[in-house]
Amino acid sequence: MSIVLSRRAAVLSLVAFAAVTLGGCTRKNENAPSGASSASGGASGAVQRAGKTAITVKGSDTMVQLSQRWAEEFMKANAGKSIQVTGGGSGTGIAALINGGTDVCNASRPMKDQEKSDVKAKRGADAVETKVALDALAIYVNDKSKVTEIDLETLAKIYKGELTNWKDAGGPDHSITLYGRENNSGTYGYFKEHVLANKDFAAAVQTLAGTSAVANAVKGDEFGIGYGGIAYASGIRLLKVKKTKDSPAVEPKESTAIDNSYPISRYLYVYTVGAPAGLVKDFVDFMVSDAGQKVVGDVGYFKLPK
Repeated sequence: MSIVLSRRAAVLSLVAFAAVTLGGCTRKNENAPSGASSASGGASGAVQRAGKTAITVKGSDTMVQLSQRWAEEFMKANAGKSIQVTGGGSGTGIAALINGGTDVCNASRPMKDQEKSDVKAKRGADAVETKVALDALAIYVNDKSKVTEIDLETLAKIYKGELTNWKDAGGPDHSITLYGRENNSGTYGYFKEHVLANKDFAAAVQTLAGTSAVANAVKGDEFGIGYGGIAYASGIRLLKVKKTKDSPAVEPKESTAIDNSYPISRYLYVYTVGAPAGLVKDFVDFMVSDAGQKVVGDVGYFKLPK
């Protein structure tokens, strides 16, 4: 789908820039920041000093629209505060967190152990994770496609280049066009781990800089297939997904993401250096508040389970 900046988003752009390039159900207390006890002083105190009136948020393109909306609503209620939102991919955001280039990192995948170690080594405090939303990683096809469901094994074969014709996946006798994300994308990493079992993508995959670009490519290609966050599913169809060939086909929606019956549901995260403090804490607290979770639903993702 095309991201059309609303008049309200235009107001946001005056105070926050957006550079867009590029699981299962838990109890409510599991959505609180993990590792918070480790954050006292050190580099985190410099990053999150209480007197800051402007902070930066960088990372996941899957989350950039959501983060923009959070920033907009937060700034409306907090005059004089500025939240600057940038995309670039989860990997870009994580690198910025490690190197001191952002206050908050958006990520559509969990940080890796090595990345957490790098934060500790370079910033002097632990990376603290906060779950902020739930997503059903969607499989996109064109509205004209005759395919309605797919199992994970078949999906993996398609993206590994082992299956190249739709007739072998319930469709017409026509080659499949593959669309995907760049390797700095958290969605790319999640898909590679959970669908491809960490095998390589086929060379034929057309890698695109953002989820919106993937959705738009599939929208214009009758024989295309793509993957990405469910919030971008406009003008395309989402396939039901089967965990195995013999499993029931499950629609990607809130209830199936919460109960984990949809096999590729995931959390969306923010990371900070040490426990959130000052303006960073205020903004993260807003994300998981009732008002912040309403924004999650309005954008097209799913609220955290209670």
